[in-house]
Amino acid sequence: MLQTVNQVFQTFGASVVVPIMIFIVALCLRVKPKTAMMSAFYAGVGLTGFTWIIQAFTPVVTKVIKQMVDNTGIKLPVVDIGWQAGSLASFGSPVGLTFFVFGLIVELLLFALGVTKIFMASNLWNNFGFMIWGTLCYYVTHNFALSLGLSFFMLFYALLLAEVQADRWSDYYGVKNASVASLHNIEQVVPAILLDPLWNLLGFNKVKMTPQYFKKKLGVFGEPTTLGIILGLIIGLIANITNLASLKAWGQILSFAIELSAVMTIFPLVTNVFSKAFTPLAEEIDQNHKKKAGVEDDEPIDEIDDKKRWFLGVDDGVGYGEPATIISGVILIPIMVLIAFLLPGNKTLPIVDLISLPFMVESIVAITRGNILKVIANGIVWFSLGLYASSWLGDIYTGAVSQYGAAIPAGVVLITSFNLMARPLNALIFAAFISKNPFIIGGCVVVYLILLFLLRKYRSQIWRYLRKMSDKNAGYAGSDEKITY
Repeated sequence: MLQTVNQVFQTFGASVVVPIMIFIVALCLRVKPKTAMMSAFYAGVGLTGFTWIIQAFTPVVTKVIKQMVDNTGIKLPVVDIGWQAGSLASFGSPVGLTFFVFGLIVELLLFALGVTKIFMASNLWNNFGFMIWGTLCYYVTHNFALSLGLSFFMLFYALLLAEVQADRWSDYYGVKNASVASLHNIEQVVPAILLDPLWNLLGFNKVKMTPQYFKKKLGVFGEPTTLGIILGLIIGLIANITNLASLKAWGQILSFAIELSAVMTIFPLVTNVFSKAFTPLAEEIDQNHKKKAGVEDDEPIDEIDDKKRWFLGVDDGVGYGEPATIISGVILIPIMVLIAFLLPGNKTLPIVDLISLPFMVESIVAITRGNILKVIANGIVWFSLGLYASSWLGDIYTGAVSQYGAAIPAGVVLITSFNLMARPLNALIFAAFISKNPFIIGGCVVVYLILLFLLRKYRSQIWRYLRKMSDKNAGYAGSDEKITY
């Protein structure tokens, strides 16, 4: 049965399976068939658009980054070959396949029982983020129950963090009552909250580094299209710094600048299409909620105090093309390459997954209200710790991918995925589970239960604090222009 499920998913792919799931989920939530159908279509179109752009741009940016690496003389043994190998391995392991089938059932139960207010079942594709950690655990311990338990525990805490950020994410990205909960991109909620007082103490909240401010002060030079050209030129120059007298080098520099500008211009348009898959669903679900509560459509509801308010789990592709998100992610590309070179004890060389950096900073962007300086500062701190986590996991990840996934590229000793493995919090939880120490694992569970209790009891106060924290930033005034140009 599990192999059949895997074969079906691999045959049709996310661009077909996800729309079907969205259509089914929407009908179950009593959304009108027309709305459900169009949401499914937009999801398929959006995912296809993402795939086309990323597949076309990844080889280009990877080549430029490799040149940057060669010019700096970086020689690190753990090479980032992209998240796709990890995804393949997660579907090839018995633990991963088991979670893929039964994870959906558990997600529905957690929502139905009120353990979480995030309807994660609508984002089935990103379950591979939980599956890969269970796969690594099974590779190390050969303990099926323990490994499956790790995947489910990570699901529990990811849903908790997704609900903590939900009000901010929904407000910032302009998708009503929606949040992202993919494991590989949700743990950034932790540094975004914990480090914010430090950044405010340093005055970062007063620095108006937002796309809106760039447009106002820089005019045409503040547009994402122009910023793409500028960032592309800078990265291209760094990659060709030793060969600037060559006509070929300048051809690559200028071509990369145009290609990066194209991504920063086109991606928001695709994102706008993709967001249409979830916005109508969220709005219609909200209307149904108001009818059940006996509230008129035009009657305002204090959403922070609404104990019954829940959120649709959406793909993090919804926020990728938002200006502050993609600009912050692109700026972090050369920074993380430099840090990988300078960081003492680091063994990881980030390459392919650097294009995923906009995905990786979404939660930070939402919580800091698009303050690009804070996003970059948080990214430097957290992803630097992530490089150490990835370095430690290099042997394990390489072995698991080799056994359950794909062959290792020729000439590469150890592999990793910067997006999946450069995760300090996930790595700590993984370390706790593979220790097989019942007290350490039990401690993780106890901490989760305490945090869940606090969230259920004080959710309104937590959201008010995060909103107040967000308002301290000299950022956007509203969320209406986040996605649509």
